[in-house]
Amino acid sequence: MESVLKISRSATDPYFTADHSACSTSSSHSSAADLGCLHLDHNNPADLLSNMSNALANAACQRCQARFAPAERIVNSNGELYHEQCFVCAQCFRPFPEGLFYEFEGRKYCEHDFQMLFAPCCGSCGEFIIGRVIKAMNNNWHPGCFRCELCDIELADLGFVKNAGRHLCRPCHNREKAKGLGKYVCQRCHLVIDEQPLMFKNDAYHPDHFSCTHCGKELTAEARELKGELYCLPCHDKMGVPICGACRRPIEGRVVNALGKQWHVEHFVCAKCEKPFLGHRHYEKKGLAYCETHYNQLFGDVCYNCSHVIEGDGTSLWSST
Repeated sequence: MESVLKISRSATDPYFTADHSACSTSSSHSSAADLGCLHLDHNNPADLLSNMSNALANAACQRCQARFAPAERIVNSNGELYHEQCFVCAQCFRPFPEGLFYEFEGRKYCEHDFQMLFAPCCGSCGEFIIGRVIKAMNNNWHPGCFRCELCDIELADLGFVKNAGRHLCRPCHNREKAKGLGKYVCQRCHLVIDEQPLMFKNDAYHPDHFSCTHCGKELTAEARELKGELYCLPCHDKMGVPICGACRRPIEGRVVNALGKQWHVEHFVCAKCEKPFLGHRHYEKKGLAYCETHYNQLFGDVCYNCSHVIEGDGTSLWSST
């Protein structure tokens, strides 16, 4: 459930003088209906001033209903006219700082009194809520503060489900419900799977939901996953996404090209010690990659002085006595 607290601000320049002001910006209201919207010949100043004087002579203060005196400063707030001393907060009777006021049920309040009297406090941050209010779980919330208690997604425009005293998004609620029943939640529709689930890489699916996102064909163990969606091998290949030579999963970030394949950076490792190269030089032998140390130990001629691999022809020296 939602509600909105209305905020109003008086005109940028709300004052004008009763007997020789320029045309007011007020809209129609009671006897001052023509004030500010008179269709006059502005080439005739006498006509303009005469009509303005007649309109002001019939105008009354919105608060006290009294007439305005000649040469009196008049406040025009959204088409409503006030004596300067009458344009005040309905609670503390003080002028509005910078003309800013909050309107509720036809009465105007300064910010302090409005918040103290009417503005609800957010159940999360504890601050006053001005504008859109989310009413849920016997509390009030800023839209940005009303979030799922498990995944932290905003719930204001998604709706929520009450679960063990918590407000959860529907996917999290379904997972919690399935956990309590000892069942799985489908990764495609996020609903509880009542029948035997189909498992793919530790994720559960309804059998009829284990299908290619693009073509809709039923998937096999060769299915590919990309950005949370499943694809058959032909559709995935058409998307031009490289596949890691080690884990066979799509590579969405940095790609290492080596040994005629493509790799995740963390999966391109030494065949002996299995440490990733992380940009360091590797040495190839019989279709495998090795770090310098293990290539030296297994295949290389090592320089006696620097302990690096000798590439090309080495020179052997014999001493004779």
